[in-house]
Amino acid sequence: MTETILVLDPLTPERAARLRALLPPGFVLTHGTARGDDHLKEIIADADYAIAGQVGVSGEVLRAGKRLKLLHKWGVGIDNLDIEAARSLGIGVARTTGSNAIPVAEFTLGLMLSALRCISHSHARLKQGDWIGGRLPGETYMLSGKTVGLVGFGAIGQNVARLLKSFGCTILYSKRTPLSPEEEAAFGVRHAKLAEILAQSDIVSLHCPLTPETANLIDAGALAAMKPTAVLVNVARGGVVVENDLIAALRDGTIHAAAMDVFAVEPLPADSPLLTLDNLVLTPHLAAGAADNFDRTVNQMYANIVRVSRGEPVPERDRVV
Repeated sequence: MTETILVLDPLTPERAARLRALLPPGFVLTHGTARGDDHLKEIIADADYAIAGQVGVSGEVLRAGKRLKLLHKWGVGIDNLDIEAARSLGIGVARTTGSNAIPVAEFTLGLMLSALRCISHSHARLKQGDWIGGRLPGETYMLSGKTVGLVGFGAIGQNVARLLKSFGCTILYSKRTPLSPEEEAAFGVRHAKLAEILAQSDIVSLHCPLTPETANLIDAGALAAMKPTAVLVNVARGGVVVENDLIAALRDGTIHAAAMDVFAVEPLPADSPLLTLDNLVLTPHLAAGAADNFDRTVNQMYANIVRVSRGEPVPERDRVV
């Protein structure tokens, strides 16, 4: 019997075709065409498996999935999924642990360099015909030799540390359970509490999940504790940063610059004041996307779905519920 995999996010025809080309035998794929719970409830009704990328999946949507066996996150952050509702309904939840670590780590370095060297601002001005030369909105700085603080040190943070070693950076990291001295030596890092990271780092880079403990972690007080020449990078989740506090800190020079790939509300509203700041680099939640990592991630999801179809458990590292 053919089973249905539903991607809840809207897809371009090209992306849908790539997903179908990788489908295991015995499965068909459908996908969303709009946003909002009403549409999701309609399309999930006939799905055996659902995949969610950036779209939020509420308990109400899950209750409409009468045949649903597994909800799979396309990525690792599960804050957009109602995990407790899935558990109460007997729906499994999985994610693609480690699948996007290298693409996000590389993207993180790109954001660091863009914010430090005013790359995106200069690019935008030149495309408008303005050769700004030395007329930049602020000083520019090198990445080499800087102190970088990584808030969160899972697979992404570890890959950022690996890439930063070639820049001769001093790397601090925060993690609930610190690494062993041998592991720290291998990564070239030192464990530090958040207060030390904020005070000492030239770049503070966020790689933690959004949890009650990390929600609004970077607020006005945290920003005031940073160096005035410091850069904040957020590739974690928008809710980790109090955006209004960041806007104020960037406007009054509390910190030098910032770069964000994630936001409290996505898509970012067209009237957001974040869009008015010259010392802020913005990208629309792109860090995990890389064409040459697509097949690997999708095959990891499909393999988990096939296991559930056979009555087998999802591997522990990918299993959420």
